[in-house]
Amino acid sequence: MQNVWFKHMGWIYRPISWQGFLVSALAVAFCVQVFVAIDRHSHSASDTLYGVFPYVACCFLLMLWVASNTCGDGRR
Repeated sequence: MQNVWFKHMGWIYRPISWQGFLVSALAVAFCVQVFVAIDRHSHSASDTLYGVFPYVACCFLLMLWVASNTCGDGRR
């Protein structure tokens, strides 16, 4: 039996179990922490965006991979 954490809805995955909500909350908390740390030392909005992008993109790609492997509808 496969444990389903996310439900596939169009282009996004919606968390449906406590594990899915935990993964989503950890991803958002990580992104907020990275934003605050980088924004503290940047001089402009573009500095912040350039500094935050690699971390946020990798974080959400990892979250997308976890969601696609735990959605349970056979899509990969």
